[in-house]
Amino acid sequence: MNAPLPAFLESNPRLDRWIAFPAPGQVTVLTGRVELGQGVLTAMAQIAADELDVDLARITVRSGDTDVTPNEGYTSGSHSIQAGGIAMRQACADIRALYLAQAAVVLGCNADALSVRDGGILRDGASTGLDYWSLSGAVDLAVKATGAGRPKAVADFTRIGESHARLDLPGKVFGAPVFIHDMRLDGMVHARVVRQPNRGATIGAIDEAAIRRAAKGPVEFVRQGNFLAIIGGDETAVERAGGAAPAHVQWNDVETPVAAQQEASWLLQRPAVDRTLGDPEPADAQGRERFEATFTRGYLAHASISPSCGLALFKDGHLTVWTHCQGVYPLRAALAKILPVTAENMTVVHVPGSGCYGHNGADDASADAAIIAMQKPGVPVRVRWRREEEFVFEPKSASMVVTVRALLDTDGKPVDWTQEIWSGTHMNRPGGGGNLLGALALPNPPPEPPPADVPEANGGGATRNGVPLYAIPATRMIHHLIPDTPIRTSSLRGLGAVPNVFAIESCLDDLAARAGQDPVAYRLSITSDPRARATIEKVAAMANWQADAPGGTGRGRGIGFARYKNRAAYSAVVVELDVDEDIRLARIWCATDAGLVINPDGAINQLEGGIVQAASWVLKEQVRFDSDAASGLSSFDWDTYPVLKFSEVPEIDVELINTKDDVPLGVGEASSGPTAAAIGNAVSHALGLRIHDLPLTRERIMAALLQD
Repeated sequence: MNAPLPAFLESNPRLDRWIAFPAPGQVTVLTGRVELGQGVLTAMAQIAADELDVDLARITVRSGDTDVTPNEGYTSGSHSIQAGGIAMRQACADIRALYLAQAAVVLGCNADALSVRDGGILRDGASTGLDYWSLSGAVDLAVKATGAGRPKAVADFTRIGESHARLDLPGKVFGAPVFIHDMRLDGMVHARVVRQPNRGATIGAIDEAAIRRAAKGPVEFVRQGNFLAIIGGDETAVERAGGAAPAHVQWNDVETPVAAQQEASWLLQRPAVDRTLGDPEPADAQGRERFEATFTRGYLAHASISPSCGLALFKDGHLTVWTHCQGVYPLRAALAKILPVTAENMTVVHVPGSGCYGHNGADDASADAAIIAMQKPGVPVRVRWRREEEFVFEPKSASMVVTVRALLDTDGKPVDWTQEIWSGTHMNRPGGGGNLLGALALPNPPPEPPPADVPEANGGGATRNGVPLYAIPATRMIHHLIPDTPIRTSSLRGLGAVPNVFAIESCLDDLAARAGQDPVAYRLSITSDPRARATIEKVAAMANWQADAPGGTGRGRGIGFARYKNRAAYSAVVVELDVDEDIRLARIWCATDAGLVINPDGAINQLEGGIVQAASWVLKEQVRFDSDAASGLSSFDWDTYPVLKFSEVPEIDVELINTKDDVPLGVGEASSGPTAAAIGNAVSHALGLRIHDLPLTRERIMAALLQD
């Protein structure tokens, strides 16, 4: 009996949606996963090359196209290899088995006597003159996968597990027009949208003459209800008009955030949808030593290096949309709900953008272009957001408050753990038809979706990593979902895992200090998972961890550990830093168990990137509100929303362990939470006191020192 198919192969069972042999010597890999800078397309090519036994140079990857590639939802959640890679591997194994079976028929032999080398069929090691391409006319791939093909054993891999150069980098490095911003279509017009300040705001007056004067060139206005766009063939004129328009469009019913709402503590005053997950509250808590601490993180921006862009063309009743979003099928479903065109008459194609892990403005820019294109049949429409538009209007990562309460045994170890979490939603992607800015301004906007967050089956949103992986007899989460937040929130790399891991690991350091134990030894004393233990021990060895290093000297070391979503990769990080007028990162070590690693260099790139981004979040980033600003936000560029500079990135040492395990574990977000926690613990070690609120700015450090 065949094993169950991987989930994405089960939902996309036709094999011709995964692999094609378009011409002699050529292989096309089809994947619903899209390239966001994580190197996933290179890894998919390696998987296919190994399971099909073809040279990597023969492979072309086509991704994120609703006409030809499988529907794998969003490229998110560190699922690309852990879920999508497994599906690709099984699909290729089934295809390989079909071709060997057909070759056996042609040769009149048993398929077990046949093998494949670079696409050619061998019999007892000798060429038969047959190959994939000569057999393609007789092998029908428009059939469902069965799981009958047996994927290779790890020992037989020749390409999986080896570092390969990224397939997408040469064009990007050497300036080829590979990004969506580079696309040019015949007859294309440019567009800028005059953004609705908030849902329900209505246009009161438009001074078109003033906007035309500012444009200094021909422009046209497109309006549907409160959706207002400026279009023209000269992008410079359209850009000038778009920049001037906010001053010449009067809006009614405007609501803007105020400064007090930027702090996560504001959430504690808001109505919430409450639920409790995990073990019941203990009935015998009396007399036990208690520990409690609260941690906060403000709103974060994606701060994409390039503003979002989208293109659309409505021609002959068919809408084509080009986008750098993370889910072409969900975007198509969302557009079908707001436009007079069905999903069957729509194609959504991914084109690389500047990159973003999470839900930034890419979907919105594409929706803008689609809305305008429907009013201009036959005319390609290109919408590019402005820098301040990207910062102000893209969805933010939700602010969070996390309170930890623990009951301790006589050795100072936790026997009961409660993680209480206040947060807005981390799930506002447009797949359900809502949360497209342009749609909210249309005459009949879609209804607001009911308050919800990412379900635990998908790793959770605010609750992600809210349960410690350590051996604690009883744990629970109390989740307070805040449905009404002052700004739009959605997914950003790691979702709620970073503040949750920051809280858990900060508490463990403080509990270790109360118990008079070294932080590493304390963690190992409550860790039963052997892979978790090995990861912690590995990073401690890498960093030459010293149990008796003095604290409060201005130089600090800290450790952080987590298994992402408690089911993806294990990662442990040690940070060494100095605290003077500012925090200066000196050295970072990271050990990660990601199971089967397809491209080690690519995995290390992901871990390094997660470390750098988490350091930026912890040390610098928070969206600031200002009621005097027209938008209510004072964070609109990198001066007002600073991020970590190249000069502030320390030496980073990453090592992978257990890379030949048969099962891959998602790695893209694994290092972020441990890095945030390790920095927090290193600052605590350096100062001799704990700072509970992120980011760890100079102002917060000084306030903590003055209160000490």
